[in-house]
Amino acid sequence: MKEQILFIDSDPETRQLTKTVLSPNNWEYLKAFSGKEGLRLAQDCDPALIILDHRLPTSNGLSLLEKLRSRYADVPVIVTSGDASSRTILRAFRLGASDFLVKPFDLEEMSAAVQRTLRPDHASPKRRDLTRRLRRANQQLQAQFQELNTVYAIGRAVTSLLDLNQVLSRVVEAAVYTVGAEEGTLMLLDEESNELYLRAAKDVSEKTARNLRLRVEDSAAGRALQNDRPVHLAGDSVKVATGYLVKSLLYVPLRVPERGAIGVLGVANRLASQTFSQRDITLMSALADYAAIAIENARLFKHAETQRVKLEAVLREAEEAIVVVDQDNRVLLCNAAACDIWHLSADGVSESQAPRPIEEVIRDATVRELLVETDVEDQTTHRQVTLSNERTYNAHLTPVKGVGRVLMLQDITHLKELDRLKSEFVATVSHDLRTPLTSIQGYIELLPQVGPLNTRQERFVRRVEATLKSISALINDLLDIRRIEAELDLEMKLCDLREIIQEVVARLEHHAEGKAQDLRCEIPESLPLVRGNPQRLAQVLDNLVNNAIKYTQVGGRITVTAIGDQGHVVVNVSDNGPGIPPEEQPRIFDKFYRVESEEVTGVAGTGLGLAIVKAIVEKHRGRVWVESQSGVGSTFSFVLPGVNAEG
Repeated sequence: MKEQILFIDSDPETRQLTKTVLSPNNWEYLKAFSGKEGLRLAQDCDPALIILDHRLPTSNGLSLLEKLRSRYADVPVIVTSGDASSRTILRAFRLGASDFLVKPFDLEEMSAAVQRTLRPDHASPKRRDLTRRLRRANQQLQAQFQELNTVYAIGRAVTSLLDLNQVLSRVVEAAVYTVGAEEGTLMLLDEESNELYLRAAKDVSEKTARNLRLRVEDSAAGRALQNDRPVHLAGDSVKVATGYLVKSLLYVPLRVPERGAIGVLGVANRLASQTFSQRDITLMSALADYAAIAIENARLFKHAETQRVKLEAVLREAEEAIVVVDQDNRVLLCNAAACDIWHLSADGVSESQAPRPIEEVIRDATVRELLVETDVEDQTTHRQVTLSNERTYNAHLTPVKGVGRVLMLQDITHLKELDRLKSEFVATVSHDLRTPLTSIQGYIELLPQVGPLNTRQERFVRRVEATLKSISALINDLLDIRRIEAELDLEMKLCDLREIIQEVVARLEHHAEGKAQDLRCEIPESLPLVRGNPQRLAQVLDNLVNNAIKYTQVGGRITVTAIGDQGHVVVNVSDNGPGIPPEEQPRIFDKFYRVESEEVTGVAGTGLGLAIVKAIVEKHRGRVWVESQSGVGSTFSFVLPGVNAEG
């Protein structure tokens, strides 16, 4: 009677290969395509050998192997698989496989496996030896698996638990368990006293734990700390501390990046004479690293929490309203002052709450427009805004990389009122000064008609006339800036900045020629139209170009450029003059402020030209700024929204 061999595999190529091996040897070939069919054939036919694939269409081959070995213990089984991992192979042999073939295999491999399995008299000694070796390997793998699982569990505890005491206690317990020690300790360094004190322990007596402090200089734990390497001692009587004797101990350092060793993790045997192996040292070092991570995380968390509390106190007590939004203009935080402005809840908007769209939190359209503008320009914006509470604020909107934007509002309503009163006073005084100044000017002009003036008298008269012109210019500027701020004579219409720039440059060209300066105008053929007052915009260009001519040395270079940029118009007036020191730049647009330096000594001016420029540009919904470097030159720029950008 032919010996029957049952082949359970759904792969046609493998079945054909196996059939090719079995047919010449007078073996009867049985085939099954599924686990269920294979179990039925095994019961009905009682095969001499089963060849089983690891992966079947509707079942797991190893699960089927377990069933086959439980029902037909005497039938040998060869397992085939495309998975060559040690885990799969070991599991197959533990479940009773007689042999294991890794796909793809050839005719010789299959034939040799069948021959070995069907001739137990030749294969049994090898199989028994292999079984013993596999059993030992399995035991070692099980032990290593338990150790790794313990280390993994401690790692999860470090990342999931906030209670440092609990984490360190688990580390010490794991150390005692994994190395088979009788007790364990975790000690940290007290830098002031240079002593190690007990932070966590396992199976250490209360009396010992209460009094356990070790000097770094004269202890085994201290050597592990100082040398930053494990210390292993064994003997009949190893002294840990006074009255604390053990037969073997192991200390490994706790290392923290940039700080070095901060403590030690130790295990000891007081009764058993068992020493610790290199494997124990490796496991202890891994656990010590986890403990060090937990300690450092706790320290950093405490520091971050302290800083958070300080920041929270600053935000809570700050008089300025502070709003933080993300890149999508969702509100991340509003402090108490901001909540008062927009009548938000007492808790305001904090980091613990889900971000809300800006339109749900802040109703003022001016603030939302400011946020959108900064989102486009990606630079700090300063602007005065009047909110729905009818108060005026100095708004500073600053992009913060990785966060979004921070808006700070400083209430300047009382300052604006003072400024208004001051402006009215100056305007009144300036207006009243015009009459006497006119009279003085008239008398000066009549002096030559009274009688001839000598040379000295003529020099005095010219000085008086120059002074009168300066005072008159100052009065005109003061009255002019008041009219601009009050939006008097500020009729708006569509303007072509290209024409305005060309007219101003042409008008001032002879002033530049008087100083042998190169005044250039570089603008494209067309620019976006802007809505503005042509006379005031010409005044802006006149002041900027005139300043460049006045402050640039003889033979210098002045360039006026303009570009269209995303629906806006940007105008630049550049020179290679003395430049403006960095500390002076924030104030040059203030009224009456003039830069004091040797390079500009003797240059006449009222200190109101740039203030007028700023006032006009802002009334046109624009922005003006300066970029300058001492000894290199300056570039004054302003940007105005085009008609399309205004909507």
